[in-house]
Amino acid sequence: MRAVLVANPKGGAGKTTLATNLAGHFANQGKKTTLCDLDRQQSALRWMAFRDPVLPPVTGYFGGNQIVLNLPKEADWVVMDAPAGLQGFKLSDYLRVVDKVIVPLVPSVFDMAATEDFLVSIRNEMRSARSKVGIVAMRVDPRTKAAGMLEEFLKHFDIPIVAYLRNTQNYVNVAAAGQTVFDPPRAKHKRDVEQWGPLLEWLAK
Repeated sequence: MRAVLVANPKGGAGKTTLATNLAGHFANQGKKTTLCDLDRQQSALRWMAFRDPVLPPVTGYFGGNQIVLNLPKEADWVVMDAPAGLQGFKLSDYLRVVDKVIVPLVPSVFDMAATEDFLVSIRNEMRSARSKVGIVAMRVDPRTKAAGMLEEFLKHFDIPIVAYLRNTQNYVNVAAAGQTVFDPPRAKHKRDVEQWGPLLEWLAK
């Protein structure tokens, strides 16, 4: 079993979008996939409730924002959707049990400022395992000034950007049906799936 934590202390950063689509990718690869919703709003579990049984299955449970002691060993992949404001001892406990940490980040001055202390904590907690942490730039084109601003900001933390995901309604539309961009018909979201390539390669390392 491998576990991935999707975390950012700020709401609206795209955590659930990343977590659900990542779970959908693994499920479409034939992997036994479990989605652990740690947020009391349970947005990820609501997404699962809309998912058509004919689609590749994703199981899930509500983690209750509690310390994770035992993750489901029968799963190939566990994707953990963290709550906003995750920090301190709970963050430390989660970091100890996961294989990778993905931090979705929108390149705005407000989002970067709100995430700064969190990134410092991540860096300090994982000094000996820095390769476990990656940033996903959300709703941004890598050729834009905003992307450049984000890259400059992240130099202070030595945490790589492992993918750029564009601003598109595709994610909103598939979520409303309990689907992901990886579910058939795949050709419909070809451009979005391609943008996930670097992130999926990083997770496989």
